[in-house]
Amino acid sequence: MDKIAGPGNLFVVIAKRLVYGQTGIESLPGPTETLVVADDSADPRHVAADLLAQAEHNGAEPVLVSTSRALLVAVQAELSGQLEALPEPNRSWARDSVISRMKVVLAADLDEALALANLYAPEHLCLLTRDPWSLLGQVTRAGGVFIGEYSMEALGDYVAGPSHVMPTGGTARFMSPVNVRDFQNIISVVGLNAGAVRLIGPAGATLARAEGLEAHARAIESRL
Repeated sequence: MDKIAGPGNLFVVIAKRLVYGQTGIESLPGPTETLVVADDSADPRHVAADLLAQAEHNGAEPVLVSTSRALLVAVQAELSGQLEALPEPNRSWARDSVISRMKVVLAADLDEALALANLYAPEHLCLLTRDPWSLLGQVTRAGGVFIGEYSMEALGDYVAGPSHVMPTGGTARFMSPVNVRDFQNIISVVGLNAGAVRLIGPAGATLARAEGLEAHARAIESRL
């Protein structure tokens, strides 16, 4: 096996960690997280539903950043009602995530909300605002961006695409969702002529000796 890619639960992640080095893996995803940015135009029912859809994963971290204090209060009330309506064991899983790991933040404005989102670098970033497309250019760190109330992350998990395997735990700072490049290898090719070696060879020999690698330096100088 050359490479293993794809989502899974805790046991899948542990298995991928065990084989890493003998075979390639695309990432070690999880626990999952969703950060919702919402303003006063957002429907509290939708915000709460999106947070709970993530919270029912074991160990999930739902986050809500809003510019509206009234919305934060309304969402917390909705969360209580929707949480109790869930069947078991989903209700217990979601309650644990909400009580233990959920974060609720009041932002001064949408600029601050997006700055906080970029700092957090979420796996899923949901923009439930009056004009979500206008905010997209401010997003620099996220696994995936879900724009508007009809672009719910839960649908992205199954049929909206493009990939369910997204960076978690802040790794969106330097990683991307699974894509075609994960299945491509890059091979470096070096082809020098005598003139190029005369130009850069002395510097290479100097660096080799500074590192204490005399045979490296002599291999270079044999061509000079």
